[in-house]
Parts: sequence; structure tokens; C-alpha cells
Amino acid sequence: MLLALLFFGSKAIPDIAKTLGKGMREFKKATNEIKRELNDYSSDIKKDIDEVSNTVKKETDDIKKGIDKKLND
Repeated sequence: MLLALLFFGSKAIPDIAKTLGKGMREFKKATNEIKRELNDYSSDIKKDIDEVSNTVKKETDDIKKGIDKKLND
């Protein structure tokens, strides 16, 4: 802190802190936006996978019923 005071002077320290604060806020905002986009995208993928899984399960169940019916005839 003392080095910063000597290097930049007492008048520049508040401006530097203000700039750092703005930068940190922007970084956090960008990070949150990326997280939101990833969550939205992953939920769409999960929905698609669930649909495919349900379709495969239904078709597998239909095949099993057909095999059981043929074996019982």
C-alpha cells in the first residue's frame, strides 16, 4: 500500500480504486452472464436427451411386449 502511495501519489489512489472496482463489477457481470447462458444451453440439451431417452424406453417396452406375446402364443 505504501509503495502504491509513493508511486501514484495520494490523489491517484481513489481513482485507481474506483477503476479497479468498476473492472471487478464488469468481470462479475460477464461471469454471471456466461453462467446463465451455459445453464440455459445445458437445460435445452438435457430436455433433448430426456425426450430421446423416453422414446427409446417406449420403443424398447413395445418390443418386449411383442416378444412376450409371441412367446406366449
